[in-house]
Amino acid sequence: MNVVDDDAQRSVGKAQRQHLVQRIIEGQEVTSQAQLVELLAAQGVHATQPTVSRDLEELGALKVRSPGAESRYAIPALPREQVAPLDHLRRILGEWVVEVVSSGVIAVVHTPPGCAHVVASALDRSGIREVVGTVAGDDTVMVVAPEEIGGKVLAERLSELAGLGGSDGD
Repeated sequence: MNVVDDDAQRSVGKAQRQHLVQRIIEGQEVTSQAQLVELLAAQGVHATQPTVSRDLEELGALKVRSPGAESRYAIPALPREQVAPLDHLRRILGEWVVEVVSSGVIAVVHTPPGCAHVVASALDRSGIREVVGTVAGDDTVMVVAPEEIGGKVLAERLSELAGLGGSDGD
C-alpha cells in the first residue's frame, strides 16, 4: 500500500471507499475502526469513524478471533448468506425508501435514483420470511412475497420498517 501525506487527502464515493475498505481488510489484520480510519488516510482517503462503522456493517464485516491473536475484521466470502440484523434493514429502508406499493405477490419499492441496489441487497440479506427475492433497477426494487403472504402484506411490512405511513396498491 502506498502512503500519501495528509495534504493529498481526497474524498471518494461510497462504493470506492467500501471497495478500498474490503481490500484493506483482506490484505492485513485490522483490529479496530480507528486503525481502519488511519489505513484509509494512508491511502489518501478521508473517512470518519462513524462512516467506517457504516461501511463495515454494509459490507457484512464481522469481528473474528484468530488463535493466539486479538480479534480482527473479516468479510465473509459469501456475504449474501450472512443474515443482516433487523436494525440494519430498518436503517437502510428508512434512509432510502420513498414509497412502497403492491401488486399481486409483489411489493414495488421506490428509491431515489441509483439507490435501489442498496435496498435490494439489504432485503436479500435480511432473512425476513416475507421476502422470497428481489430484482433491482435504478430507482425501483421488485420484492417478491410468498403466495400465502402476498404483496399487500409485504408492502405494509416494508412500509412499516421504512417508517412510512401505509402502502398503496393491490
